[in-house]
Amino acid sequence: MSKEYERYREHMAEIRALNSAQGLLSWDQETYMPVDGLSARAESRAVLSGLVHDRTVDEGFGDLLAALAAADLDATSAANVRETIRDRDRAVKVPRELVTELARVTTLAQQAWVKARETDDWPLFSPLLAEVLELRRRQADALGYVSEPYDALLDEYEPGADSEQIAAVFADLRAQLIPLVAAIGDAGPREDVLARRRYPEPAQIELSLRVLKAMGFDFRAGRLDKSAHPFTTGISARDVRLTSHYDEGDLAKSLYSTIHEGGHGLYEQGLPLAEAGLPLGEAVSLGIHESQSRLWENQVGRSRVFVDWLMPQLRELFPGVLDDVDPDGFHRAVNIVRPSLIRIEADEVTYNLHIILRMELERALLRGDLEVDDLPGQWNERMAADLGVSPGNDAEGVLQDIHWSFGLFGYFPTYALGNLYAAQLFATARDELDGLDDRIARGDFLPLLEWMREKIHVHGRRHTAGELCRLATGRDLDSRPFLDHLNRKFGALYNLPTGDVRA
Repeated sequence: MSKEYERYREHMAEIRALNSAQGLLSWDQETYMPVDGLSARAESRAVLSGLVHDRTVDEGFGDLLAALAAADLDATSAANVRETIRDRDRAVKVPRELVTELARVTTLAQQAWVKARETDDWPLFSPLLAEVLELRRRQADALGYVSEPYDALLDEYEPGADSEQIAAVFADLRAQLIPLVAAIGDAGPREDVLARRRYPEPAQIELSLRVLKAMGFDFRAGRLDKSAHPFTTGISARDVRLTSHYDEGDLAKSLYSTIHEGGHGLYEQGLPLAEAGLPLGEAVSLGIHESQSRLWENQVGRSRVFVDWLMPQLRELFPGVLDDVDPDGFHRAVNIVRPSLIRIEADEVTYNLHIILRMELERALLRGDLEVDDLPGQWNERMAADLGVSPGNDAEGVLQDIHWSFGLFGYFPTYALGNLYAAQLFATARDELDGLDDRIARGDFLPLLEWMREKIHVHGRRHTAGELCRLATGRDLDSRPFLDHLNRKFGALYNLPTGDVRA
């Protein structure tokens, strides 16, 4: 290893340490921080954000990267330097005061969102949202873009993505989904046999721990806690924090939130430890990250074969509660298609319609075609048009997601991209792993995890998301595997023309 590359690693280790502190403060804010600690927390995060920015845009660091880019490096080192230059080029364009102000205002906005949602008080949150939006517009202008400001922000989460191309894919997806939703609706409602039962929270927590352990989550390098909105935070390579949310009247909510976050956690724990703190020790994109959570949640967790393993766990942890529910009934219950108001509770078929709506509203906000004050009305109109449901209040409408309080404009499309990647990856894994369904039915998830480690996790940011998809599946990202999955699975469950109950 050259002295220059060693200096690069040392500099990146400092940035990694600052980012780890940022991550820990953010995790604590969402889990255990007392309410009155908000003001000090906002200032702490602002200071840390400024320090990360300073270390990233440091001129000496830029000279070092330029020298390394011209040096004869091995493939791994060259990839790390290439991606670091990309990150630094973005950071250099954004003024330090904008970085710190974003950290300060979004910290305040997060807590305002929590209160506003609890009390259904949109005016409590909207002024701060307007501030966040204006700061993100300024950031997009600083970064630069060809067509629209949304592209500059989208590139932060899905590098190289183009909003027009994604919008075209989503328009086709929407055109395919709406008739499927209608056909399922015409087939008649299905009974939720899991409803009107009580599932004690301690038993739900134990179930979450068992499921995560079976999936392969390493509790020596991670933990599970509670929060209002489930999330995953990678504090460091060996400290991955998951959270879930528990409702004693709704077992599926915590079960599938836990599996979803577990998929994120497995990706974080599977990234190359030797490259921790460097680009090759990071996820390539949030679309790929989301593919891991959605694959475990839906392709695995909501499959009929998974229920074979799950039911004995449920009968042990909830004695007498589910005695009258058989595996087929449980499978049908966790796959009911019913257009709903809340995104995180949406079924597989309608979920992407929630995402498409959010992306279109975000683009309009950033272009200035939609004002923050008009957002609730537009939200309600689109929900009625796309999903046939209308929020009764803002808490179950425009206030339901925490993301905009974080300033995460451009983030939502990665959820739908993750669904597409997940279906394509799982279809390939099924072809390549003999007897995968039987293994899942026995609770043997290791072959699937090892396949994901080999095909996705180990590469970090060595390849783009598109390149990684081609390497893993042999073809470009395509919506057809996802639509085939939906038609096969829900065709069987709702007696539509085609279907396969294993899905």
